[in-house]
Amino acid sequence: MADKITYAVIQLGAKQYLVKEGDKVVAEKMDVKDGETLKVKEVLLAYDGEKTQIGEPFLEKAMVELVSEGVQKGEKIRIAKFKAKSRYRRVTGHRQLESHFTVKAITL
Repeated sequence: MADKITYAVIQLGAKQYLVKEGDKVVAEKMDVKDGETLKVKEVLLAYDGEKTQIGEPFLEKAMVELVSEGVQKGEKIRIAKFKAKSRYRRVTGHRQLESHFTVKAITL
């Protein structure tokens, strides 16, 4: 099974991600220390190269192991406020904290 592509759809927080072994995943901030392993049991779909398994809503025995690479700030977004005819303009920015993970293993 080493030459076959194995992938899974997992749920982290409120979002879903399609992952393969070795992929990098950027998710909303989670309380996981740098280098710690996170085991995700919320696997919605798994494919092992031959057969596709679909959960209702999750697969019972499937699990994905993620290794934390720390928390970093995301891309900056600009927020602009403007009121016509009153010389009022404000521009602020925001950078959301994100957790970065690497997919270590997918077990079906």
